Amino acid sequence: MAIPWSGLGPELLLRLDRSADLPLRAQLETGLRDAIRGSRLQGGERLPSSRELARELGVSRGLVQECYEQLVAEGYLTSQAGSATRVAAGALPQRREPAARREPAALAPRPTASPRLIADFMPSVPDLASFPRSDWAWAMREACREIPTADLDYGDPRGSEVLRQVLAGYLRRVRAAAADPERIVVCTGFAQGQNLALRALAGIGVRCVAFEDPGYDTAEIAETAQAAGLRGVPVPVDESGVDVAALAASGAQAVVLTPAHQAPTGVVLTASRRHAVLDWARQNDAYIVEDDYDSEFRYDREPVGMLQGLAPERVFAIGTASKSLAPAVRLGWMISPAGLTEAVAEAKRIGDRGSSTLDQLALANLLESGRYDRHLRRMRAVYAARRTVLIETLARHAPTVRLTGLAAGFHAVAHLHPAADEQAVVAAALDRQVGLHPMEDYRATPAPAGAPQLILGFGNLPERGITIGLTTVADLLGEP
Repeated sequence: MAIPWSGLGPELLLRLDRSADLPLRAQLETGLRDAIRGSRLQGGERLPSSRELARELGVSRGLVQECYEQLVAEGYLTSQAGSATRVAAGALPQRREPAARREPAALAPRPTASPRLIADFMPSVPDLASFPRSDWAWAMREACREIPTADLDYGDPRGSEVLRQVLAGYLRRVRAAAADPERIVVCTGFAQGQNLALRALAGIGVRCVAFEDPGYDTAEIAETAQAAGLRGVPVPVDESGVDVAALAASGAQAVVLTPAHQAPTGVVLTASRRHAVLDWARQNDAYIVEDDYDSEFRYDREPVGMLQGLAPERVFAIGTASKSLAPAVRLGWMISPAGLTEAVAEAKRIGDRGSSTLDQLALANLLESGRYDRHLRRMRAVYAARRTVLIETLARHAPTVRLTGLAAGFHAVAHLHPAADEQAVVAAALDRQVGLHPMEDYRATPAPAGAPQLILGFGNLPERGITIGLTTVADLLGEP
């Protein structure tokens, strides 16, 4: 797609050698032809005005105009009165191979287009259309207006002190966290936070980390652990959360958990299990990496505080703006155990020198102004309405399907008939242009027999889309 450069003179790097024998006009024509042939300039892309290009190159405007006219005549450029000069669509000449070397048309690979879906129940995606654009624009303007000049330099790799102070107060108030600004490190999201935590743990001798099975992204966690020099082991999850006995038997010295709303099963780590996993950490000199990924959205259960608030010396607590605002914001935060904050901050410094200060200040403005809370209240109502539509539509059209994991967040687990095949249901739904997602994709070990499940995300689907999607595939979800 051609970029619609605004202004009269989008910059273009061209070199003219005044010591060469080749005339300047010929050099300019050759440079432009080469830029088009080499795909530096794409079809439909604007060129600088003749006046601007002449000024940049230090030549006469007439020379540039003559060059443009020649390339228009050759079919490289197009030009109309009162409009910009552009690269002609299809201006790049097609190379012709000798007949003996040309691949037969029947053998040439054909691109496969992704089917257009009428509904995609993709989990873990918030309502992207509801991103508070005007609030974010306001917050960024305020950040640009208020930031001291000195703060435009590289700052503390832990992040902006302003944001860390605001986050500490917010997390103490809303998540019952033991949040000290000095122990908060701002990161780009959970993936980076997890990577920083595991590298810090590897630095103190941890060699094995456990993760939930099924889990949000078991393959990625295993890869992250391996990159940090750790061995990853899966630990099963049941209706009460992570199996602490299996965790103790695994030999792990750390574990990655989603205790408030397990991803993807949706179960909440029970009170007895919470105490058991904290006892395991204290007795084994072990650590917990807590992913607090969608705690803002709860419906029919009292809010669950963070594990970190109960054992700050043993827990890395990670939260992000990906679910509350949008993944594109790329901001998260981690509260680190006191003795490991320096190692985490140093890993952050080496990795990227710190996250964008302006973005951090914008988030701080949202939090402090109350606009963040206002957005969350609005989105709770949106997701609650979609959750209701999901429940009612399945009850009406596929009453044998049991739903769990609906106490929080914006996905549910659909339990299919024991004889159903997850992958077969997904494939059949795709033929009907509906995206379904099997639990199998979230497992590190084979699923138990006779327990097929689907993950139904409703965060990024409007109510009408949920209804249409489920009614389209309802017969696939019942008894085979």
